Amino acid sequence: MMLTTTGRTSHQHREVMLSYLPEGGSFLVVGSNAGEPYHPSWLLNVRVESRAVVYVGTDRHHVTARELQGTERERAWERFVAIEPAYGEYQRRTTRRIPVVSLDPL
Repeated sequence: MMLTTTGRTSHQHREVMLSYLPEGGSFLVVGSNAGEPYHPSWLLNVRVESRAVVYVGTDRHHVTARELQGTERERAWERFVAIEPAYGEYQRRTTRRIPVVSLDPL
């Protein structure tokens, strides 16, 4: 999928390709940044402006970003690691807790 966010300082549109998991009508994404010690820019952007646009194939979806917490986050994280074990390695590389974000349709 391609996620288009608004830059938190530039206020320009920023695009990033992300892996995702469908969850009902929402899209789950991970702010892994390949295990780097800092969060990816897209995550910092949606923390400031939660509204974004997602493109999946030729479909465009207006969404709002919400970081998952507690059991909801743990269940989603387990799904990601089961499908792509590299996420588990990314978590081992960093001291920060890697966020899982739900991109919910508006």
